[in-house]
Amino acid sequence: MKPIAHIYNDFTEKFGIPRQSGLCPAVSRIIFEKEYRVPEAFRGLDGFSHLWLIWEFSEAKREEWSPTVRPPRLGGNKRMGVFATRSPFRPNSIGLSSVKLIKIDRDSPEAPVLYVEGADILDGTPIFDIKPYLAYTDSHPEATGGFALTSKDDILKVQFPDELLKLIPEEKRESLVSVLAQDPRPQYKDEGERVYTMAFGGYDVSFTVENGILTVKNIDKTH
Repeated sequence: MKPIAHIYNDFTEKFGIPRQSGLCPAVSRIIFEKEYRVPEAFRGLDGFSHLWLIWEFSEAKREEWSPTVRPPRLGGNKRMGVFATRSPFRPNSIGLSSVKLIKIDRDSPEAPVLYVEGADILDGTPIFDIKPYLAYTDSHPEATGGFALTSKDDILKVQFPDELLKLIPEEKRESLVSVLAQDPRPQYKDEGERVYTMAFGGYDVSFTVENGILTVKNIDKTH
């Protein structure tokens, strides 16, 4: 297989990427390789609200694979079978994400460009394929979640001082707050005085967490 496109967004480092697709409203752009920028290939796509992205864990490749992994959801201290997890360390480094299609830009020099919401994918990641999401067959409300639903809800209250929030471009604020509320820290984490720093859209965001409250401490522009 070879990439047909790459995705571009504000998630420039692994730390801070949403744990699953659809959790954060951050917008990403999907830019296709030149040979796939054929208008006919996108005919009818704008009739779908959601898409499946098939992509590569390009920064998590390993020569060998392990039959068991340590899911962060279980605190990183219990092993589960790799096929019972969404770990990036797999026999084949393939990821699958469901995203919302916001628009198709047909006028830019790189058109068609897809704008999607809800990606849990690192900036610059190669995309292998795109398929429409079909609610009548792809949605299973009765599905069980196994061990992934055994830990507590990690949604945090975010305290973001106004003077620091103003340093973030207005169009990025909602997405950043959403990422922080999802608790970007590893499941095996420390509370209190420890300061964590997360890269997001050209900024380093430093914060602490205590008693379910995430407090932003500092914003540094990186580029």
